[in-house]
Amino acid sequence: MWHCLDGDDDFEFDFDIKKIKKAEDSFKNAMKKYFLPPEAMNVNPQIVWSPMPGGALTANTQMLRDNNMMDKYDDMIAEMYDCVRLGGFGTSVTPVSQFYAQQAIQNVMFGKFKKFAPGYAKMVLGYFGKTPVPPDPEIVKKASEFMASSELTKPYSTPTTKTVLELNDADPKKGGAVAKKALEEAGLPVTDENIFIAASCKEKGILFLKDPSKAPMGCRFAEDSAPKAAPAKDGITVTIGGKAYGVKITGEGKAVVNGKEVAFKSEAGIKAAAPAAAAAPAGGTEVKAPVPGTVLRVTAQSGTAVAKGDEILVMDVMKMETPVTAPCDGTVTLNVGATDKVATGDVLAVIG
Repeated sequence: MWHCLDGDDDFEFDFDIKKIKKAEDSFKNAMKKYFLPPEAMNVNPQIVWSPMPGGALTANTQMLRDNNMMDKYDDMIAEMYDCVRLGGFGTSVTPVSQFYAQQAIQNVMFGKFKKFAPGYAKMVLGYFGKTPVPPDPEIVKKASEFMASSELTKPYSTPTTKTVLELNDADPKKGGAVAKKALEEAGLPVTDENIFIAASCKEKGILFLKDPSKAPMGCRFAEDSAPKAAPAKDGITVTIGGKAYGVKITGEGKAVVNGKEVAFKSEAGIKAAAPAAAAAPAGGTEVKAPVPGTVLRVTAQSGTAVAKGDEILVMDVMKMETPVTAPCDGTVTLNVGATDKVATGDVLAVIG
């Protein structure tokens, strides 16, 4: 960059270092409203060891922040080494860098290669082409067994040496015609741009096109991470659903709301409250969220019978589709719906 700012082609050391500072100042001014993750601006030998390229680093640490899992960052980076080495050293750029990070967080949360991120498993099984180095045979075996355990991933459980073009041509769920049909069923305009979005992102793409507010772009602003000012001594007015509430904090865990003293509890971060659910069957078995994430789609209906192992819903966790299955036979009562954000331990459903 220094030589580019020099303005000539001799590559000699006659550049004006003041231009470098001016360029940096211009960048800071242009980016001042955006939150830049501190780990993206530091030299860290852990990243070289991982390896975790810059684009994937910021994308994944932002997702960790979104899911209140940033405390898992160091462990995830440590797991990256084996995920890359045993996975065949696939080129660590999008989407493969995401596969590595997704598998690393699976290892952290559930134990080393006890569960597999579908993208990572498909990669070691050959569904994204040949990796530069053959994946570890034991990892291939474990990935195959994991993918075979679910009807959702079973079609990708057998290792393959077919080319990506051959695989895509044989997949009835891929292609422009499939994307066009999805747009038509959703009542969306069939344009080249929309076909690309629907084909690339499937349900997430359709959701974005229907209601962008439920599929945010993901830009983080500095003001969102800045410390929030304490409520004024005289209190504040909070309006919810058209009704105003006068709130005054009077002490630790104490407040006066519309003249009435109440106790409250607060903690850092935002945990989505599950919507009110139908009365759960007595003695039911709770189905809890294994990790934080967003409900991508619900595949069971409240009041219907499910068998042990049936898929109830699918969560979007760190860009992974994570199925949640019934732990027993019974009648399911759902507590959540598509696009709901949930935290670890939230009750997603009850099976009576």
